[in-house]
Amino acid sequence: MATIIAGRFEQQDQVQATLAEMIRAGFSEDQMSSFYVNPPGQHDRYAIGGDHDKSPGAEKSAEGTSAGIAAGGAVGAAIGATTIPVTGPLGPATGALVGAHIGQLVGALGKLEDDGGNADENDVPVRQAGLLVAVSVPEPAGESRAIDVLRSLGAADIERTEGTIVDGDWKDFDPVAPPSLVEDRQARR
Repeated sequence: MATIIAGRFEQQDQVQATLAEMIRAGFSEDQMSSFYVNPPGQHDRYAIGGDHDKSPGAEKSAEGTSAGIAAGGAVGAAIGATTIPVTGPLGPATGALVGAHIGQLVGALGKLEDDGGNADENDVPVRQAGLLVAVSVPEPAGESRAIDVLRSLGAADIERTEGTIVDGDWKDFDPVAPPSLVEDRQARR
């Protein structure tokens, strides 16, 4: 494995200009790869689609759902009991069913908010969609050269990682792995 420096672009002509500039900077074509990265959640890694085999945070919703059903059902039954003169004996039962249904939804969503959603998962940077240009840099001096070329041509989200590019194909690219973004020198000034 070698160090790979990659940057994201929006336009195909930017990619072509970057590849040409990388060659002028001393990188060979077989050290470079360019391809489109789908938006987060649309990498279709599983048969049912998406990036994950289950919805993140879904295990927390059961706790809120149970509490919501109980609270909503009780409130609905109480409200339904006040409508007995109009609805008859079905009022409390109907109120309890409607209240439980609404309580289930509110409880499930409320539990996710109480836990901060999935704060741990949401704090991780996500690789954004776009055209990615990646270059394998076998020596440390090549890293700064590659980063400078990407910056000069307007690359967004420049990242450094480990991987293997063979004949222009990034063999072990993982679209859902969080990118390790390169610190922007301009931000430090």
